[in-house]
Amino acid sequence: MPLPELPQIPPPGTLPRIRPCGNAAAHPAYDRGVVRVLAVSDEVDEGLCADPGVAREAELILACGDLPFDYLDYLMNALDVPLVFVPGNHDPDVSGYRASRTGLILRAGLPASPPWPDGAGNADCQIVDAAGLRVAGLGGCRRYREGPNQYTDRQQARRARVLSRRAGRHKRRDGKGVDVLLTHAPPKGVGDGDDAPHQGFTALHSLVARLQPALLLHGHVPAYDAATQDHRLGSTAVRNVIGRHLLDVEPGGRAASQTHPGQRHAR
Repeated sequence: MPLPELPQIPPPGTLPRIRPCGNAAAHPAYDRGVVRVLAVSDEVDEGLCADPGVAREAELILACGDLPFDYLDYLMNALDVPLVFVPGNHDPDVSGYRASRTGLILRAGLPASPPWPDGAGNADCQIVDAAGLRVAGLGGCRRYREGPNQYTDRQQARRARVLSRRAGRHKRRDGKGVDVLLTHAPPKGVGDGDDAPHQGFTALHSLVARLQPALLLHGHVPAYDAATQDHRLGSTAVRNVIGRHLLDVEPGGRAASQTHPGQRHAR
């Protein structure tokens, strides 16, 4: 989706720090068996820019792509919580970066500065543990033009197999499965569009069957009401999170215990 003009964001060093309400600071939600997630995608939410306190209870930010990285950096620092993302087709190329044993970020064997916010987790074709949840990520959309983060269904199927093997290794090591599958494009026929750029990936069907996540979160496809936001794929709840959404996710659970859809600020 085309990116809107980014609203005015306070400069670094002036960001408001939002403290959770009540006893949430002393007893994080994920210690009580549920994690409150702020899920965002595609559209900059001017309400969050003006007052990030509307999401003060969030313990984790999950971003499904096509959002400016300085916006994600603002949210992560304002709420003071971890952020995990996958790239969309309008994002820069985020492939090829890896951390050395000393923590130095490398690309093609040389020190490099990745384009995403410092401290954020790139989940594209990776498994990321954050705030008590295990997140698997598969970014990008179907290839419809030249540019990064676009794949044929066959290419995405290859990437999905790599992700599935990585999830399997993690599960064999600690017995924990994937809680959330984070994508940019939806599965084929499950909340996708009819036009070529917004068609979903067939490969996500078999990936969901293997990983059995409680939730699949995606963006990319315009959604105007709950009927176009929420679907199911087997036992997995599929939600389009364009704009902002607050979700309660139970680690190891089969579904979100509660959902709190936020306002979408379409432009």
